[in-house]
Amino acid sequence: MSPNGKASPLAYKANGTTRHYHHEERPIGLNPYTNPKDMVEASVCHVKDLENGQMREVDLGCGKALLIKQNGEYYAMGHKCPHYGAPLVKGVLSRGRVRCPWHGACFNIATGDIEDFPGLDGLPKFQVKIEKERVYIRASKQALQSQRRTKVMAKCIALSNYSTAITNVLIIGAGPAGLVCAETLRQEGFSDRIVICTSEKYLPYDRSKLSKSMDSQAEQILLRSKEFFHTYDIEVLTETQVVNVDTKNKMVVFKDGFRMEYNKLLIATGNTPKTLACKGKELDNVFTIRTPEDANRVVKLGTGKNAVIVGASFLGMEVAAYLCEKAHSVSVVEMENIPFKKFLGDKVGLAIMKMFESNRVKFYMQTEVSELREQEGKLKEVVLKSGKVLRADVCVIGIGASPTTGFLKQSGMTIDSKGYIPVNKMMQTNVPSVFAAGDVVTFPLAFRNNKKVNVPHWQMAHMQGRIAALNMLAQGTEINTIPYLWTAMFGKSIRYAGNGEGFDDVIIQGDIEELKFVAFYTRNDEVIAVASMNYDPIVSKVAEVMASGKSIRKRDVE
Repeated sequence: MSPNGKASPLAYKANGTTRHYHHEERPIGLNPYTNPKDMVEASVCHVKDLENGQMREVDLGCGKALLIKQNGEYYAMGHKCPHYGAPLVKGVLSRGRVRCPWHGACFNIATGDIEDFPGLDGLPKFQVKIEKERVYIRASKQALQSQRRTKVMAKCIALSNYSTAITNVLIIGAGPAGLVCAETLRQEGFSDRIVICTSEKYLPYDRSKLSKSMDSQAEQILLRSKEFFHTYDIEVLTETQVVNVDTKNKMVVFKDGFRMEYNKLLIATGNTPKTLACKGKELDNVFTIRTPEDANRVVKLGTGKNAVIVGASFLGMEVAAYLCEKAHSVSVVEMENIPFKKFLGDKVGLAIMKMFESNRVKFYMQTEVSELREQEGKLKEVVLKSGKVLRADVCVIGIGASPTTGFLKQSGMTIDSKGYIPVNKMMQTNVPSVFAAGDVVTFPLAFRNNKKVNVPHWQMAHMQGRIAALNMLAQGTEINTIPYLWTAMFGKSIRYAGNGEGFDDVIIQGDIEELKFVAFYTRNDEVIAVASMNYDPIVSKVAEVMASGKSIRKRDVE
């Protein structure tokens, strides 16, 4: 895709310095108060109705707003999280920001800006005034109805007759890390050329939906529209694969032989699903879910038929849950004795397993696949090492993934024994001009005493993309976020925050049989992670305490 709709992507030799706006070039932000017809003003409460530290959802007649009182000041902004529409009044107010109760995104109460992820947009901000002991909010009708606000962004100001083979920032990978990196650069006033390249044929989309909502079409799950990329001069080269990176000469080589010079590089290539090593793994109706087409075909082949899922991973279990209502039978094969055992512990894993069994899912635990048998070129049976033979018209493999870093072997970049790229707190690799973010990295996790971890979560990829962009602009910003993830199965959500690696005890409150509980994962007396079902906003509360730098002890939760 070319910027400004031109026929070919044009570039210029950039010197790597940030080009901030000249006064007359700065994009003009729409002032919501310029058109009186678009404005609404309403008295929403008495000043005594709201205590310090309280939030209230208020109705302005043509839409709602979130009214907040903190340190004696009143603030008003959008009342719904732009990510999935969660009511922010049920979230957590702390340290000048509101944290979403569902997925942990954080918004600054003074500006509406998004400060932690997931999601790409901030919230609209409204005027508050106090008159005769009453609180009034003045807002744009349009902002009240949209409930989201995209930050003002720079455009590329130097597109002219230079070579297509030079860019200032090259981003390899079009997931959330790559996209947020590009957007952050533009939000910070960066006006040089940005190129994102992806081996996929689509613009950046929400891959996390492929296992939760399997009949989604690519167009329905795009993270940004085609027009967005045109407007902000972010070039996306689809179906282009990088095969070599030369960090010494700041050059990448594409599969078709095309070369491109860069000044700053972001590696955000994500993971490649692992496959089985047994006979029959190449059969037509055996899938690892990687693209919308994969997900769509699994639904088509599984409807009214027999589906086998290999691996009780998050992806495997989400697929099993989705296929339940459509398939004739759903079976899950897993090497452990309980799903999610290492991640959520025995009791929570067992409760989830029972929920699946009550929805007709059959489990074959502590065994693995020895063969995928075909009939007339198509999968017919899955043979287990236990000797059991399962009928199968479609099989989905969900046994984990490996970082997509094979193309970096000759690059001069450090890659660890598992294929991950170690980065520092600024998402910088051992090569100063090269950054990495998302599923491919191990990084120091601040709240676990800078333990080097790999956290392949949707939220984390967003944050790492942002941190990489800020440090490409030499802002010296270190990553300091609490991992937050969620999964949805049978209309129920599990929320999780922290990093429970190496937990030695689990404290459970609530009723685990009724699937209304919170589980605290501890190591040596300290809470290092929390998971919940039907217990909002406890996970967001714990995440906010962890983010403030305070530690939570066993006695605090007991």
